[in-house]
Amino acid sequence: MSESEKQPQPTQNPQRKPKRRRRKPRQARREGGAPSSAPQQAHVALPEVPPVPGQWRFQDFDLPQPLLRAIAEQGFQYCTPIQGESLAYTLLGRDVVGKAQTGTGKTAAFLIAILAYFLEEQRPEGQQPSTPRALIIAPTRELALQIEKDAQTLIRYTDITIASLVGGMDYQKQQQQVKRRVDLVIATPGRLLDFQQRGDLDLRQVEVLVLDEADRMLSMGFIPDVKRIIRATPRREERQTFLFSATFTQDILNLSSQWTHEPAYVEIEAKTQTADNVEQHVYLVSDQDKPRLLSNILKQSTHERVMVFANRRDRVRKLDEHLRAEGLNVAMLSGDVAQKQRLRTLEQFREGDVNVLVATDVAGRGIHIDGVSQVINYTLPEDPEDYVHRIGRTGRAGAKGVSISFMGEEDAYALPDIEAFIKNKLPCEHPPEGLL
Repeated sequence: MSESEKQPQPTQNPQRKPKRRRRKPRQARREGGAPSSAPQQAHVALPEVPPVPGQWRFQDFDLPQPLLRAIAEQGFQYCTPIQGESLAYTLLGRDVVGKAQTGTGKTAAFLIAILAYFLEEQRPEGQQPSTPRALIIAPTRELALQIEKDAQTLIRYTDITIASLVGGMDYQKQQQQVKRRVDLVIATPGRLLDFQQRGDLDLRQVEVLVLDEADRMLSMGFIPDVKRIIRATPRREERQTFLFSATFTQDILNLSSQWTHEPAYVEIEAKTQTADNVEQHVYLVSDQDKPRLLSNILKQSTHERVMVFANRRDRVRKLDEHLRAEGLNVAMLSGDVAQKQRLRTLEQFREGDVNVLVATDVAGRGIHIDGVSQVINYTLPEDPEDYVHRIGRTGRAGAKGVSISFMGEEDAYALPDIEAFIKNKLPCEHPPEGLL
């Protein structure tokens, strides 16, 4: 990829033949650039955001007023790097291949681009039911439902309609969602393919396609399903495509070249691999002492909301049983739990009805739970990146967080790879007196 592709130039319109059903070129600006010519809607006064050198404000983009109002009410004023750099291209109608970690704001980056387009362009005359204009594919049910939740907050002042199609939930209820006119569908590959192959969803009118966490779809074996789905959409020259991945491996670059047309490449490197406001500890403990250490930490903890991570479903189930027997207010989240129960458990944890959530890495990515003040790694993850995702559940929104990792005989091999990945040595210590 060329250097010019990496650096956004938001005040220049790309000169190429426009794709079918593509938005008109737009101008975006940083402070000091050409001012936006789009008038603000007079009936709602939005607060002015002071300019900060080197940062994009959402008001710097010529976004529709209903969308700006919803963004402002969420308390968002300045774009994250992935949002600013992506919008500089996507609002001009460009395809984008983005490299960004979870938690960088990429969900809002593609949602804002899609919703702005919907609000600018009239719906096609005679739009049929079960025929979405935009499609977002995510690798897991939790991530798809989180994207839907984020989208719902952004469409509150519009008549845009959304449906989510994920496995593990009632097919007929989801079928009813798309029998009406639906603008945006958010789905996991397996359930989406079911809908498409049964004729319950027509993808021939998709104008914008988003492939989120493409690296995870690759590692989870979903690419054959995704290829079949994409073949049911318009050609890449006739739609706008966004592909996001945490890594740019050769496999991801090969897939992006097949699915996108003349994309801009946006690479956002994390400034730090782990949050500065998370206090990290590693406790040296024998494997047989781990259950007792965990119980004692939780019993003495003053933290209201704690997540405990383990690598396997069976271990999560045993920990859930052990902690319940110890009288702790605990619930578990893993692939063994039915989807409805998983959603109910997450809501109970968010509301504080459950204090301790024991989970596999299914809960480590793509789920935003505010107020988690402590994360405990009962077992160290095999993938170093999962360590970052796990402890990233705490210390969010500027709050302080604590992570404690147990290192027993099984975990010793994983620590060097984690330290190499986060570029930092983790303090190994014996548990404080009285915990064992």
